[in-house]
Amino acid sequence: MTESEKWLSVEQIAEHLGVAAVTVYRWLEREKIPAHRVGKLWKFKATEVDRWVQKGGAEDISTVKKAVRK
Repeated sequence: MTESEKWLSVEQIAEHLGVAAVTVYRWLEREKIPAHRVGKLWKFKATEVDRWVQKGGAEDISTVKKAVRK
């Protein structure tokens, strides 16, 4: 992760992963996906989420594995 990397919203990270926003919210409820709370909003760094996917964190969603390549 670089200092200049942008924070992504739930909708943006869902689009990045090719899943619905509701899936991201489910992962948040289960404390699975790496996320940061900024006020009332959830924010994400794509590099952190990509690393989580590559390590099998999203193994319950097969389409995500295809979305993020090593």
